[in-house]
Amino acid sequence: MKWIVRGIVALALVAVAAGAAVYFIPAVQDRIVAMQINRAFKVQRDDLAGDDALRVAICGSGSPMPDPNRRPACNVVMAAGHIFVVDAGPGSWSNASGWRLPMNKIEAVLLTHFHSDHIGDLGEVNLQSWVAGRPAPLLVYGGPGIERVVNGFNEAFAMDASHRIAHHGADYLKPELGTMESRLIANAAGAVLAPGEEVVVFDKDGLKITAFAVDHHPILPAYGYRFDYKGRSVVFTGDTVKSENIARFAKGADVLISEAMLMNVVTEMQSVAHEYGRTRFEKMLHDIRDYHIAPGDAADLAAEAGVKHLVFSHVIPPLPQWLGARMFTRDTDRPGLDVHLGFDGMLITLPAAGGDAVFDDLSP
Repeated sequence: MKWIVRGIVALALVAVAAGAAVYFIPAVQDRIVAMQINRAFKVQRDDLAGDDALRVAICGSGSPMPDPNRRPACNVVMAAGHIFVVDAGPGSWSNASGWRLPMNKIEAVLLTHFHSDHIGDLGEVNLQSWVAGRPAPLLVYGGPGIERVVNGFNEAFAMDASHRIAHHGADYLKPELGTMESRLIANAAGAVLAPGEEVVVFDKDGLKITAFAVDHHPILPAYGYRFDYKGRSVVFTGDTVKSENIARFAKGADVLISEAMLMNVVTEMQSVAHEYGRTRFEKMLHDIRDYHIAPGDAADLAAEAGVKHLVFSHVIPPLPQWLGARMFTRDTDRPGLDVHLGFDGMLITLPAAGGDAVFDDLSP
């Protein structure tokens, strides 16, 4: 027994000594920082964009409601050397940067709609991928209105770009590569896609991206996206209510990444806002319930479409992961459906060779 006590004491003394060294000795501090710098620069995760799988990294699983653990909507899709971003909510791109994703390979951003929590970091995606060495202008896809959004961001960041070019040089930061170019997703008449209509946004190297309409009324345009690669597929709903068009375009998909709102909790929040005279919040909490989807409805659509895995992202309201994992999934038990609560850092891998989806955590 004495040797156990002595061992514990010895370990405690070592820990105290190590802590003291870090706190008081500059050389130790410098060494720790140098190790972190080496780690940050040593490995760029080019493997994530390989031709062996279709992968999704969730860089923002939250909503406009403040949450220290979730940034607003953002996803990175990787396959066959191509990288696409689906939405870019405010602050979300700091997550992707921290995971050492190959930002120089980003080709385009696909916007589901133009709410601020889906576009706020668009300028950062462009800036950081440009600095990383992106070899072409960043394409930004979206419904009617996309040109206005992209032009606005380009103008807002124009002075920033000029300052960086002046500082680092045009040979390093080529001006013609630093701006975004809009790409319209619309039907043959140039109008917003209607239910049943689709547009193939990209089809190359076995990777196909299809845009389709979702119901986020009165918000127009509002689109979802389906990615297909070597027999594997993932579908993003964007913000929506229950819509048969989602089940149609998610047919047979491996993964459906859907937004989700706990209607009863939001109703309770509205009630409390009323009690405290917070009439503006009461009004908004009332209104948002009519254009988002409940977890059970999303599970019904996934089951109808024969989807294997349902992942909730853009979750409302914010809850700790341990509690949210219970509350968002408790009404989603459907035969053959595997349900997950997404989080910032979730990596979903669908091997091209077939087999089960793999769920990992990219966070440090």
